[in-house]
Amino acid sequence: MTTSFDDMDLKFMRRALQLAKRGYGRVSPNPMVGAVLTRRDSIIGEGWHKKAGEAHAEVAALNDAKQRKNRVNDATLYVTLEPCSTTGRTPPCTRAILDAGIKRVVVACLDPNPKHAGRGIALLESAGLKVTSGVLEDKAMALNHSFFHWIQHHRPWVTIKAAMTLDGKIATASGESKWITGTEARRHAMKLRFGMDAMLVGIETVLMDDPSLTVRLGTSTQPSKPLLRLVLDSKARIPLDSKLVTDPWNQWTRVVISQSAPRKRVKLLQEKVKVWESPNSGHIDLNWLLLQLGAENVTSLLVEGGGKVNAGFFEQQLVHAVAFYYAPKVLGGEHSRRAVSGRGAKTLQEAIRLKNASWKKVGQDLVMQALVNKSKE
Repeated sequence: MTTSFDDMDLKFMRRALQLAKRGYGRVSPNPMVGAVLTRRDSIIGEGWHKKAGEAHAEVAALNDAKQRKNRVNDATLYVTLEPCSTTGRTPPCTRAILDAGIKRVVVACLDPNPKHAGRGIALLESAGLKVTSGVLEDKAMALNHSFFHWIQHHRPWVTIKAAMTLDGKIATASGESKWITGTEARRHAMKLRFGMDAMLVGIETVLMDDPSLTVRLGTSTQPSKPLLRLVLDSKARIPLDSKLVTDPWNQWTRVVISQSAPRKRVKLLQEKVKVWESPNSGHIDLNWLLLQLGAENVTSLLVEGGGKVNAGFFEQQLVHAVAFYYAPKVLGGEHSRRAVSGRGAKTLQEAIRLKNASWKKVGQDLVMQALVNKSKE
C-alpha cells in the first residue's frame, strides 16, 4: 500500500466524494460512499451507495461501466471508503473488484471498524492489485463522522440544533417561538433533519407546541423519510392525543420515561407508542439512552430541546456538533427562554469551546455550524 498520489488522483477522488453525498439521509446505518472507474484518465463508470441493503458504490460503478459498454479490466477504481471484505446484506466488494480485473484501487480512508480496518486493502494487495490510500482522507472521514463514531463507540453522533434571537433566546417567557427564524432558515434546518436518524425533544416542547417532528421538504404532507422521534418525559406527561402519539407515524415515536413515572399512565401510553424506561428512578440517564439508540442502529441524533434539555447534553459532554440559527431580533427579558440554561460555566475557562465554525447567511438569518472541542485545553 502506498500513500503517494498525483493531481489526477485528487480530481477523481473529489468526484467520488461528490457522488457519495447523494446518499445523504438515505443509507444509514451504512456510510455514504462514492466510486469512480477510470481508464487512461477518463471516467468509464461511476456510482454511489443509494440505500442500505442495495449495491455498494464499487458495484454500482462496475454496473454503470457495463451499461455504458465499457470494459473494466485493467481500470483504476477510486472509492471514498475501503472496500468491504466481509459478507453482509450484500457480497464483499473486494470479490467484485477482483472478478472485474481492476488493476489499481485508490482509497480515501480505511474502514473505521478496528476488526476490519486494512483487511480489504490487504486482500486486494495479496491478489496483486496496486492500492493507494489516504487521498482526501480528511474530507472522506468528515463526510461520515456519524457512521465512524457509531462504529467505534456504539452510540450516535449528537448535534444540538436551536433557532434563537441574537441574545440567545428561543422563546418568550410564555413559550411563544413561532417563528423566530424565517422560511429559508427553517428549510435549511429541515435539510439538516433529513440527514439524521433520530431527533429528540423534551416534554415541555411537546406540551407547548404539539410538534410533528417529521421531515417535510416538499409540498406533500407526507414525511420525506421516517425519523425516529424521541421525547424525554420522565413522568409520562405526554398527552395521549398529541401528534407524536396519534399520527400515522406513531410507530416511530419513543417516549423515554424514568422509573418514577405513574404506572397507570405508562400503561395507557404503551397501548399507543413504544415506551423506553431509564434505569434511574428520578431522572433519565442520557448515557444509557445513547447506548440504547446505538443498539437500534441510530448513528446520528438531532437534539431540538429547550434550554434545560440542551444543557443536560452539554453538561454531560455528550454533544459533538451544533447548528445554531440566529435571527436579526432581540427578545430580551429575564424570563424569556434561553437556548442553553442549566448550571452554566462559572468561569470563561470552563466555557464550552467550539471549533471549525462555519457561518452562512440563509435568507435574513445566519446559521453557524461547528464541532464541540472535546479537548481539555
